[in-house]
Amino acid sequence: MQRLNSVLRQGQKAIVDLGLLTVLRSEIAHELSSNRFQNDQIGDLGDFVVDWDAPESEDVLLRRKCESGEEVAVSALLGPQMYGGEGMFPREVLMKVCFKKPGFNSILQFDCGVCSGTDSGSELHLRGAYYLPSPALLHHSLYKGPLFSTLDHHLQDKLKEYLVAKGIGRGLTDFLLSYLHRKEQNQYVSWLQKLESMLATNV
Repeated sequence: MQRLNSVLRQGQKAIVDLGLLTVLRSEIAHELSSNRFQNDQIGDLGDFVVDWDAPESEDVLLRRKCESGEEVAVSALLGPQMYGGEGMFPREVLMKVCFKKPGFNSILQFDCGVCSGTDSGSELHLRGAYYLPSPALLHHSLYKGPLFSTLDHHLQDKLKEYLVAKGIGRGLTDFLLSYLHRKEQNQYVSWLQKLESMLATNV
């Protein structure tokens, strides 16, 4: 009787695994056939180079060194899905842009969001501008600057113009928006395939 119960449990588990495997394979086939985001690469890196882009990581890191010696670093990853948007990309890009001038330890950091615009391109939203005396001084009690929304609108506009002048223009934001969506899509398909491979060995 115990052996019969064991066989029944194994058979029930195989049925459950097979059902999950069927759904996984259907999802993989759908994702591969839809080619979602695969043909949507727009924009360009400009003068930036990719400093970090591991296949398993969610973020990318770009760097640029200006003729003046100033260094610009851009760290970007996808944020949560946005609802009610009209653009072709469902998620926002969360981006940090840091500037460091030669001979100074201080860093100027901008927190930004990039989302799909109504004309199929990207829109850059500036959400924070911070002065950091040193990369080693990042504790929470450090005063980094006021809430960005409380700044004079003219100053907000000029800070955004500063970003664009340093290469954070629409070409780059278009690139990040499309590239990160494609990267995440490839990671999702890879995750599905790993689950399929693991389950298939037990069926």
